[in-house]
Amino acid sequence: MDLFASETVKNILPFDGVTNYHGIVLNKNQCDFYYEKFMNTIQWKNDEAIIFGKKIITKRKVAWYGNAEFSYTYSGTTKTASIFTEELLALKEIVEKESGETYNSCLLNLYHSGDEGMAYHSDGEKMLKKNGAIASISLGAARKFSFKHKENKQRIDIVLERGSLLVMKENTQSHWLHRLPPTKKILTPRINLTFRTIEL
Repeated sequence: MDLFASETVKNILPFDGVTNYHGIVLNKNQCDFYYEKFMNTIQWKNDEAIIFGKKIITKRKVAWYGNAEFSYTYSGTTKTASIFTEELLALKEIVEKESGETYNSCLLNLYHSGDEGMAYHSDGEKMLKKNGAIASISLGAARKFSFKHKENKQRIDIVLERGSLLVMKENTQSHWLHRLPPTKKILTPRINLTFRTIEL
């Protein structure tokens, strides 16, 4: 099932969760400005994860920002947040207005090309607000994003365009996995910002 951009907010999941696609919320000038700013000023680092007891270093780079210098643990590694930049605070305000939710942190991902992706997972870390919203803004290359139901394996695919907003909330993480599938067709970078709420 393929879903494409819509000017109206739509829950793309058929059941067991709410994931609203808001379509494009940033204009071209905003997209260009934030993409260049984040590409050149964010403290990007290769991501690390512990998988089956082995330390893995990814090609994908990440950065962690928040209202305070709190720590966040996922995939067996712990990161400490840098304080929100002026640009991240401006984007957070846009996302909060669009989604009707509030956030205190942001995990940024830099995918250098379509070769880099993310395997199926759900964001269920204990530090995250239970059933809290996770808002995803896309900059750079448009990429397909996939959901798979944990029980019946039904799959939902959506193309996340440059400047678009996707908000996962309520019991989505309990019932659905999501991933960014790799592709040989995309040669340019994508920056993904995921605003979320850490319970301190």
